[in-house]
Amino acid sequence: MEAISMFGFKKKVDILEVRAPVSGKLVALSETKDPVFSTGAMGQGFAIEPSDDAIVSPFDGKITVIAETKHAIGMKTAEGLEVLLHLGIDTVELGGKPFEVFAKVGDKVKKGQKLASMNRKDIQDKGLLTTVMVVVTNSNDKIETLEIEGKSCAVGDVIGTLKLKK
Repeated sequence: MEAISMFGFKKKVDILEVRAPVSGKLVALSETKDPVFSTGAMGQGFAIEPSDDAIVSPFDGKITVIAETKHAIGMKTAEGLEVLLHLGIDTVELGGKPFEVFAKVGDKVKKGQKLASMNRKDIQDKGLLTTVMVVVTNSNDKIETLEIEGKSCAVGDVIGTLKLKK
């Protein structure tokens, strides 16, 4: 991402705002009930216990992958961040039924744009958790720091900052 300085010169922006993809309670990835995400094996990120079904893009970017079972959406930002939105824990088992996706691979999306919806009641009725996890899968190469603040959020809220490595 580039910004225009007051003299008209382009300068590279190395701090990005992180926006909430869903309303709910912010949770550290390490506190989630998914061992792959809670150990940081997938990368740095955060989680939200959702209070709503609508899922929006936390960044501007391009959709790179949508799981056949619709429980995961991957995107790449202009800064090269590879972002994974994972909807629920073990929801791959549901074969896509509680999800509706409004984007397709190759789409350019803006932060705050609706990407998907999940039927939390259907997921909970199957005994599964609705936790939404957002991770930067190439964070070791791209992120210097990721700071998420607050306890609860509304969809689209700025919930933190991400500092890119130089």
